[in-house]
Parts: sequence; C-alpha cells; structure tokens
Amino acid sequence: MKTFKDLNCWKEARIFRQMCFELVKKFPAEEKYRLIDQLIRSSRGICAAIAEGHGRFHYQENIQYCRIARGSLEESLDHLMVAWECEYIEKDEFEKYGKQHETILALLNGYISYLKKRKSGETN
Repeated sequence: MKTFKDLNCWKEARIFRQMCFELVKKFPAEEKYRLIDQLIRSSRGICAAIAEGHGRFHYQENIQYCRIARGSLEESLDHLMVAWECEYIEKDEFEKYGKQHETILALLNGYISYLKKRKSGETN
C-alpha cells in the first residue's frame, strides 16, 4: 500500500466521519459545544490516527495508532448512543451507524493482525 488512503479501514472511517458530520447538523444548537463537538472530534480522530500510524516507520507504532483509532471509534459510538438516548436520532438511524462501526472495527482489527504478522516476520 502506497498511502493510508489505500487502506479499507481508512476508507470506511472516512465514510463514517462524513456521516457523523451530516448527522450533527440535525442536533439542537445548545449541543454545539458539547455533543456535536465531541462527535466531530472523535470521528475525525479515527481517520487521523490511521493516517498517522501509516506514516510511522515501525510496525509497533502503526499498531499503537490503530489502537488509538479503535478507541476513537468506540468513543464515537458512545456519543451516538447519547444522541439516541436524548432523542436526537431514531433507533434505526443509530443502528445504521452501529453497522458502520462494526465494519470499521472488523477492518481495523484485521489490519492490526496483519501488522502484527508483518512485525513478527521483520528482521532486527
């Protein structure tokens, strides 16, 4: 892979980021510096961590950034759960985001496994 943009986990995280950006436009104005800001930041953090990890020299560093991306993904899901509990989104919409979350999580876990295998095969 030549660039982080070739990674399927990054591509799906980008879609998720765009979905979240569109979603928060429906939230009440009083959530601008609370839930909206938190969801935007966490969803952006997924892509950013994957990209930063890809730019690291060692496999272990890349793995660590993928774990950070996974944490941001989980944080985003929690923010979406708050949005559902506050009735800013319907259950079916929350479930749609949940499916995208599952897709990204599976891809990230697969990428981490791939990196671990590559790391174990590298020569010191």
